[in-house]
Amino acid sequence: MRRKRKAFAVMIPALALASSVCQAATGVAAADVGVVQKLAGDPTADPNADPTRDPTADPSGDPTGAPTGDPSAVPSAEPTDDGDQGGGGEQDSRTADPRRPGGQNGGQNGGQNGDGVTQGPRRDQFVSIRRAPRVQQPRQSRRGSRGVFSVNCGTNDGQAHSNPDNVVAAPGVVNGAHHIHDYVGNLDTDAFSTDETLAAAGTTCTNGDKSAYFWPVLRLRSGQDGSDRAEQSRLDGNVGSIVEPSRVRLQFLGNPNGKVTAMPRFIRMATGDAKSATNGGANANAQWTCTGFENRAFTDKYPLCPRGSDVVRVLNFPSCWDGRNTDSANHRDHILFPDERTGQCPSGTRAVPQLRMTLVYDVPARALAFALDSFPEQGHDPVTDHGDFINVMSDRLMRQAVTAINSGRRR
Repeated sequence: MRRKRKAFAVMIPALALASSVCQAATGVAAADVGVVQKLAGDPTADPNADPTRDPTADPSGDPTGAPTGDPSAVPSAEPTDDGDQGGGGEQDSRTADPRRPGGQNGGQNGGQNGDGVTQGPRRDQFVSIRRAPRVQQPRQSRRGSRGVFSVNCGTNDGQAHSNPDNVVAAPGVVNGAHHIHDYVGNLDTDAFSTDETLAAAGTTCTNGDKSAYFWPVLRLRSGQDGSDRAEQSRLDGNVGSIVEPSRVRLQFLGNPNGKVTAMPRFIRMATGDAKSATNGGANANAQWTCTGFENRAFTDKYPLCPRGSDVVRVLNFPSCWDGRNTDSANHRDHILFPDERTGQCPSGTRAVPQLRMTLVYDVPARALAFALDSFPEQGHDPVTDHGDFINVMSDRLMRQAVTAINSGRRR
């Protein structure tokens, strides 16, 4: 059956080519994306800590000064609107074109080259973490669930499992994401994964969790991509060497207002919006911060961390389930975020464990030195950071998670 599905994949690029012509935007729409703060930060962090008092910082160092970077980047380039105003996390599979030409040359006309690749990132998107706004968190009530259930699934060592697919947003489409994803957990995850193949696959998680966890890779812009996907990545505008996270922390958290119930097996969910640079920031909620500064974070800027501190990406997932569906047309309506001030779930939904991915990277604190993989038209804008999750925990493991969270334990 896998062979038939792989054969079907050969037909997809040809079908998609006809529809991709309409994607090239001729004008520039500057995205004015504000910081969108969702529930984030280390649950054990002191919210009153002063992040400006960093004992490891170099007092003579200025993380915002004298940046150097990729000479091909165009600092004045702005992302352009591709006309898709939907709320989905990835490019619609009907417009995905794995054969789109592109590259990093040109880009002087409205920030795009002649093949629809928006140049980026921009120098002004790199800012000292000391200038980041403080993370807002809802107040924990007595009825809240304070436990934490952690899963250790590794870091995708050596890019052992990566591809430019997205089975959540573009099932059956090879290169449906137009950027490389890191995967941990389930070993089967690609464009053709099904509930059955995911359930039958192995996992990198030490507790047997077969869930699929994935996110777009980070790259050093001056490095070289030696992978077998390097040419396709270049055509999609993603260049440089892929940086493996030094740490990946996967946690399931409780709800500030009450107990959580089990999430259903095979539920699919996304956080953030991979097209926020053109869609706007309504669904942008990934956070960029630094170790030692977790009570401050950007959503629309890359952080420049002081000496001794590493870049951190925090991806919080929605946790208010409608009680019926494991997916929806936009991959959002079936599971929503709680109120960011109160933590209350919307009417008609119930609280389930909230997944938080925390990814740590050792990268240079220089403007333009690193960037996120993105869709060709998104210009590596940090506001497009996002993640995806498919729950393939056994019922027994999910019960263990719920019990730990509701009883206040950390495991």
